[in-house]
Amino acid sequence: MEKPHAVCIPYPAQGHINPMLKLAKLLCFKGLHITFVNTEFNHKRLVKSRGPNSLDDLPSFQFKTISDGLPPSDEDATQDIRYLCASTRKNCLDPFRDLLSQLNHDGPPVTCIVSDGAMSFTLDAAQELAIPDVLFWTTSTCGFMGYLQYRNLIDKGFIPLKDPSYLTNGYLDTVIDWIPGMRGIRLKDIPSFIRTTDPNEIMLDFPLHEAERAHKASALIFNTFDARRMFWMHFHQCFLQFTPLVL
Repeated sequence: MEKPHAVCIPYPAQGHINPMLKLAKLLCFKGLHITFVNTEFNHKRLVKSRGPNSLDDLPSFQFKTISDGLPPSDEDATQDIRYLCASTRKNCLDPFRDLLSQLNHDGPPVTCIVSDGAMSFTLDAAQELAIPDVLFWTTSTCGFMGYLQYRNLIDKGFIPLKDPSYLTNGYLDTVIDWIPGMRGIRLKDIPSFIRTTDPNEIMLDFPLHEAERAHKASALIFNTFDARRMFWMHFHQCFLQFTPLVL
């Protein structure tokens, strides 16, 4: 029986790549064939840091790259997150679609995508191939619930802020009382991209857009924990019945 083939693609920043890589290793250990997709920029940084042979293909685990759509930048510095958010949403679907086509032609067929929650363009590619797409939110579950409130906060007039004084005049202590399971949450407890006076701020719109598309996923995985151990947890049904995997 041929192994399931999962394509894992993190958002191209270190805090997203690291947990996705851990999840990919766990899935590989569970018997899946894994293709791990970095942007060309981050692939070069990994090779420079770890050595030219560090990302050589292993049995059932390979690395591939796609373009992030941005011009060259300092390879020793993190890319500008605002530009990166705008570019991944606009420019990454086509190269990702091409990569999936190549993988299906050259090796075991792709049976599932495991994508960062902030790379929801992958949902379109999965739909075209009629395969599941699991979104992995590397933020906490309460952080995800906060992102889901961005639309309500805008519609109710809480954000964007009226002027910069709202950052220091106590306004951020305003209690938000409608989020299920999150009593006593204040504006300043919501993920901090809301702290802007610009209604067109990309860092306000991007997480709002990505969180709202999460309902299209086949499953959601949250990077969360209890006091003793960390779990990768799933909701809804997927091609694979995930059980909590202990790190």
